[in-house]
Amino acid sequence: MTRLLRDSLLRVRASALALAGAFLFASSASAQQPTGRVVGRVIDAASGQGLSDVGVQVVGTTLGTMSGVDGRYTLTGVPAGTVTIQYRRIGFAPKTVTGIILEAGKTLEQNVTLATAAITLAAQTVTANAERGSVSDALDAQRTATGVVNAITSEQISKSPDSDAAQAVQRVSGVTVQNGKYVFVRGLGERYTTTQLNGTRVPSPEPERRVVPLDMFPSNLLESITTSKTFTPDQQGDFSGAQVEIKTREFPARRQVTYSLTTGMNSGSTGQSLLRSRNVGGETFAMAGVQRNLPYVFSVLNNFQGVNLTSADKSFLVGQFRNAWTPGEATGAPNTSTNISVGGNQPVLGQRIGYILSGTYAYTQDLRNNQQRALADRGDNPGDTREIDRFEGTTGSQGVLWGGLANFSTLIGGRTRLMFNNTYNRTADNDARRERGTFENEGIRAQIDRMQYVERSIRSNQVAAEHQLGGTRVDWALTSSGVTRDEPDRSEFISVIEQDTPNGPEKLRWLNTGNGGAVRTFSKLDESSREARANVLHNFTWMGRQHYVKVGGLVRATERDANTRAYAIAAPLASTAIRELPAEQLFAQPFSGNRSGIFEIFPLSQGGAYSASDRLAAGYLMSEVALSERIRLITGARYEQDALDVDAQSTLGAPVAARRDWKDVLPSAALNIKLSEYQNLRISASQTLARPEYRELVPIKSRDVLNGDDLEGNPNLQRTRIQNADIRWELYPSTDEVLSLGVFAKRFDKPIERVYRAAGASSRFISYVNADQATNYGVELEARKGLGFLGRVGEPFLFFTNVTLMQSEIDLGASQAAATNQKRRMVGQAPYVLNTGLTYATRTGRGSATVLFNRTGDRIDAAGDLPLPDVIQVARNAVDVSVRFPVFGPLQGRFDARNLLDEPFKTQQGTVTREQWTVGRTFQLGFILRS
Repeated sequence: MTRLLRDSLLRVRASALALAGAFLFASSASAQQPTGRVVGRVIDAASGQGLSDVGVQVVGTTLGTMSGVDGRYTLTGVPAGTVTIQYRRIGFAPKTVTGIILEAGKTLEQNVTLATAAITLAAQTVTANAERGSVSDALDAQRTATGVVNAITSEQISKSPDSDAAQAVQRVSGVTVQNGKYVFVRGLGERYTTTQLNGTRVPSPEPERRVVPLDMFPSNLLESITTSKTFTPDQQGDFSGAQVEIKTREFPARRQVTYSLTTGMNSGSTGQSLLRSRNVGGETFAMAGVQRNLPYVFSVLNNFQGVNLTSADKSFLVGQFRNAWTPGEATGAPNTSTNISVGGNQPVLGQRIGYILSGTYAYTQDLRNNQQRALADRGDNPGDTREIDRFEGTTGSQGVLWGGLANFSTLIGGRTRLMFNNTYNRTADNDARRERGTFENEGIRAQIDRMQYVERSIRSNQVAAEHQLGGTRVDWALTSSGVTRDEPDRSEFISVIEQDTPNGPEKLRWLNTGNGGAVRTFSKLDESSREARANVLHNFTWMGRQHYVKVGGLVRATERDANTRAYAIAAPLASTAIRELPAEQLFAQPFSGNRSGIFEIFPLSQGGAYSASDRLAAGYLMSEVALSERIRLITGARYEQDALDVDAQSTLGAPVAARRDWKDVLPSAALNIKLSEYQNLRISASQTLARPEYRELVPIKSRDVLNGDDLEGNPNLQRTRIQNADIRWELYPSTDEVLSLGVFAKRFDKPIERVYRAAGASSRFISYVNADQATNYGVELEARKGLGFLGRVGEPFLFFTNVTLMQSEIDLGASQAAATNQKRRMVGQAPYVLNTGLTYATRTGRGSATVLFNRTGDRIDAAGDLPLPDVIQVARNAVDVSVRFPVFGPLQGRFDARNLLDEPFKTQQGTVTREQWTVGRTFQLGFILRS
């Protein structure tokens, strides 16, 4: 027995030594085997939300981890080669992803979706390539959204010639873009569309409108643009027509450097003679020199009240302006743009930091050719219009757009994600315009020279975090943002075209009388906003189904200061010889001889300043309850309290103040019905609102810097209440195909309308009124379909289209008896919007060609007062082409053609063409290098 026991112990010891040796050998071999990293997200296939607490296991090894906040996971030390990963969580069908090819020392991103066990109990096995194609794209975001949304991603943008967010978002169903920058959704004006950047409201850089120019956001800085068309309580209450959410790029899983360079030509401007403003330096970087600033002495004198100016004083003041009144000429240069971005993640002090750094710069030159404008006056018969004050000419324009972002992110303990997002964009538009025409009332022919330079900037700095605490997800963000708009030193100089004899030569002579012959305007706006928001979402299981309840709120403080000053110069006693001098000689220093002491200078009434202070506090409660495996109910309400103070001072008038304090409860309810694995039906109803913009409440007259008309606010404006209803059916035959049909309806109580009042030639201005009520309803159809059903020849093609048919009617009520049309469409509402296109993609995926078509129907630009009709922006067609092709290795090329039809931009009032111009066709060739 003793010997048997001793032999057994010896055999056990030998086995243990052999096992230990084998383990040490395997460990040594493993240590020498090259490894890599696998990162990604685990996503709930039904909701599109990240799933935490999912077990992630590398099959055949002991390597594993758990997904954390937002479903993110990281596997380190994974042996290089072909890898299989399994994903498991209670309540969800397990999934195994095969064929993952991991290179030594590299980081691979592998996202995955999990379906609930109630939908499929069977374990799934898919290839890595197939799984990557099913997540993180626009259609997946649309399919899993709580409400009715449309999304476009950076991949879709890269297949179009779109260079900024405004051009990209117009591809979305029901979206129209005005003036190349302002977004209208479902035919509603800009006041009914809000814009957010990384979840935070973007302030408006325009002094007269609550509107965000989306052309300020370069497309190569964007991750996605999502347009939400239905309201849920976790969205801000002045969501009316839609909310446009711009998301900047996130860092890639592995280090990546991208550089692009594009150059091109415009058929109307490149190589052609262009009018050019007189620059001071810095304009090519949207940072003009101080020579354009308002001279200090005018800041001291303010509106000249109580100041006795001598002739010498007036001559001195005139001489303080920069002596630049008429544009020069230059040959149009090619358009250029460049971009560089660096992204990845690196360990810093033991903590892995993800980052994306990107910068972009673009310089363009354009020519508004065949340009004409006129005013409409009453005709000889009731309802007729006749043209007056018709002018024709051209505008040369130089545009600059540059910006950058610096976004950082890190995971802390797998349960907390901390983000620091920073964005800054800056633009400049430098226009020089010359036109000739007739002033009917004055009975003179004239030439008008105008130079206008406008800088805009948008800044956003945000600290945000997401925390996963079991079934509870907490996110918060602190954001500081700001916008500026600076229009320094706009000049307008009018020359009368005269002939000394009937057949004599035409001579240009300064219009030296009145208040419009020589005008300098200075305008500046600064707005800053600070916002804090937090949301708590708790998932829970009841009756075997998943539900959630969500609560949150925000506070936002906004400050705005806007100031416009305009000064006119006249010289009633100037001789004909002086009036014939070129403008730069006429105002050249020193004023001597017969030019000494002849000038008059005075401030114009179309100027003033206002400041606004806006305080918003909001809170909400909502829930999503699974009534069955296929029906989910989303209900809740939002409470908002907004306190607004506006103080205004016109140049020559008394101070004016407006105070508002609004309190609103905004309910919402929606049903999401999963008709099948590939079909959804969405039904929703909600109440939202639209508040007056700051400037709209101030009853002072100023120059509308966007359109040039005088503008006067209305202190009696009320907020608008809106009831919304939506129904949409969706079918997703595959990961890149969709067919949807939706109907929508809105009822407005006290809608705010922009009206054009022109009872006579001397009383034309824009103002705002509350109509009695309005309705807006329509149908939306969207389709994306591969043409593989046509056989092998159709496999590379993808057809896509979206069309929105809309109708609205506004009832102005008895208080607006002077309106031409008591019942009409709403301002800005088009009866239809059509976007359609065809994409060809090579089988390797490295080359593609896309043709895009857009048409927007006639829409009201401004409503008319008797006796004049409404001002209509006429429908136009646009065709764009974009081609992507491989060059060699990591270098890719692109060719873009925009505005191939070059149809005119045109506004009409009755039979009178109010404004019209063409901009030419644009062709660009670019190269993209990725490493």
